[in-house]
Amino acid sequence: MFVSGEGTILHADLDAFYASVEQRDDRRLRGRPVIVGGGVVLAASYEAKACGVATAMGGAQARSLCPQAIVVPPRMSAYSAASKAVFEVFRNTTPLVEGLSIDEAFLDVAGLRRIAGPPSGIAARLRAEVLERVGLPITVGVARTKFLAKVASGVAKPDGLLVVPPDDELGFLHPLAVERLWGVGKVTAAKLHEHGISTVGEVAELPEKILVSLLGGALGRHLHALAHNRDPRPVQPGRRRRSIGSQRAMSRRAPSTPEAVDAVVVALVDRICRRLRGADRVGRTVVLRLRFGDYSRVSRSHTLPQPTCSTEAVLTAARALAARARPLIDERGLTLVGVAVANLDDDAALQLVLPFDEEAGTALDAVLDTVHDRFGSAAVTRAVLLGRDPGLSVPLLPD
Repeated sequence: MFVSGEGTILHADLDAFYASVEQRDDRRLRGRPVIVGGGVVLAASYEAKACGVATAMGGAQARSLCPQAIVVPPRMSAYSAASKAVFEVFRNTTPLVEGLSIDEAFLDVAGLRRIAGPPSGIAARLRAEVLERVGLPITVGVARTKFLAKVASGVAKPDGLLVVPPDDELGFLHPLAVERLWGVGKVTAAKLHEHGISTVGEVAELPEKILVSLLGGALGRHLHALAHNRDPRPVQPGRRRRSIGSQRAMSRRAPSTPEAVDAVVVALVDRICRRLRGADRVGRTVVLRLRFGDYSRVSRSHTLPQPTCSTEAVLTAARALAARARPLIDERGLTLVGVAVANLDDDAALQLVLPFDEEAGTALDAVLDTVHDRFGSAAVTRAVLLGRDPGLSVPLLPD
C-alpha cells in the first residue's frame, strides 16, 4: 500500500557490528554471548549485553558479569570489508547516503516513491538485502527528521524496523527517556533527573529559557528543539568531516605514567596527522579527551595560530594539554585517551607561508608518509614508540 504521508529519512544501523561479523563468520558463536577484545571490550553481542557487558568496559569486569562469554580478538579487516559491502547496498538504494560511521548511515528516499514505493517498503527491502548479501542484521528507523529516524532505530533494536507516523511523532517521542535526546549523556541526564525531568515530554513542557538556565545556552536550545522534533538538517551525501581524531583505551592494571601517556599521545597524533595529509585537510583546534577510572571525562582544547597538518605542531599542542591534565590523571587513573584535530579546512584552499621550523617539519612528514605508504606504518617509528603496542587501527569512513 502506498502511504504518501510517511517520512522519507531512514537511519540504518548495524546491530552489535563487530560481534555480529564474528557470529556470521563462525557458526559456533551464533546465539552465544560474544565479546570482541580482551583488555577492553570493543563490542559485545546482544547475548553478552543482556548480562550487563558494555562497550569500553574493562575485560575483567566484562568476564565477571558474563563468565560464559566467548572472547575473540578483533579482526579489523573483516569489519572494514563488511562495512564496504553494506554501504554498497545503501548506495544501490539511493544516491543520498550520509555515513555517520562504518556501521550506520542516513538515507533520503524522498525521490523514490514512484519507482520504489513507500519508505517503509524500501526500508524492509534494504534490511532483507543487507542480510542476504552481507549476512548481517540491521535495524532501520523511518521518520521525517534525521533525529527522529535515529531515535526510531534505537528503539527498534535489535534487528527491527520502526516507522514513525508523521501524525503521531510527538506521541512516539515524548514518553521516551531523556537519554534518547542527542546531547544527553550521564552528566546532563543526572542534572535533569535532579529537577524531576525524566522523559522527553517533560523536557518539551519546559520553556526554552528554563532549559537554558539549567544547561547553558547552546545545549538548552538544542534539547528544546529536539524535544519538539525540530531538526531541519537534510541528509548530506559526501559531507566532509568537521574533525579527525583517534582514541586508545588504557588498561586499568597498567600505571598511567607520564611516559606511558605520552607514548599514546604520540601514536595518536602520528595516526591523525597522516589521515589529515592523506585527505588534504588542515585544522586549527587540537582537542584532548580523557576518560578516568571513575568513568568521568574531561575535554581540553587549544587553538593554533594557523591551520596545519604538521605532526610536530599538533603533537606540541597535545602534549601541553596532557601536561595540564596530569593532576587529574594522578588522582583518578586513566582508561582512555583521545586526540582530535577540529576546525578543518581543505589544504589546497589555503595559501599559507609557514614558519621555517614548521616548513621543515612538514617536509619530514612528507618523507615519512612516503615510507609508510610503500613499506607500512611499522617501517619507521619514533623512538618513544619502540617496543610499545601501537594499538588497534579501527576501520573508518573516508576522511
